[in-house]
Amino acid sequence: MFIDPKIEEYIQKLTTPEDKLLKELNRQTHLKMLNPRMISGAYQGKLLEFISRMIRPENILEIGTFTGYSTICMAKGLAPGGVIRTIEINDEITGFAESFFRCAGLADKIIQYTGNALDIIEKIDRSFDLIFIDGEKPEYPDYYRLVMPKLKKGGFLLADNVLWNGKVLKEEDSSDPSTSAVVKFNNMVSNDPLMESVIIPVRDGMLIARKI
Repeated sequence: MFIDPKIEEYIQKLTTPEDKLLKELNRQTHLKMLNPRMISGAYQGKLLEFISRMIRPENILEIGTFTGYSTICMAKGLAPGGVIRTIEINDEITGFAESFFRCAGLADKIIQYTGNALDIIEKIDRSFDLIFIDGEKPEYPDYYRLVMPKLKKGGFLLADNVLWNGKVLKEEDSSDPSTSAVVKFNNMVSNDPLMESVIIPVRDGMLIARKI
């Protein structure tokens, strides 16, 4: 809704296409999963891959695995010996993602957690170079509070769906906890003196922030 569909089509056309495995993962997600639009897809996936390759992180934390598309994309940029830890609340789809991690030859670089991210994050005794938030929208502010102490100085925070289909522009509605939480999260990052940030209108909006 933020970019002319013809411009978006043009961008997609000129973006390096998915490799064979990611294309199959995309296809199988749309065939077998509810809400397949939750997948990052080729355009956003390539952006995540590039960001990871530029940072060359040793440790990545991802909140919201879904079928593992974004996980694979970010894992491609890991430094030698690097690891991505990814959390998914839905235990019915973790096996699906794991099968593609193995096919991608990345199983040794990916640690999967299943359960409530708020509980799991607290138990991970690790600092991170890159953190990607794409979990339950009402929990975004709580994710932020929990991950900030674990984000290294100079590290990067990414968050998906921060424009939330344009709902962030409307007056706050207490009956819509997802929109309220996304607005609160955006303001938290923007007002945090430890962070510098930018929001780019990729798909449903992606926030990129750096801890200074």
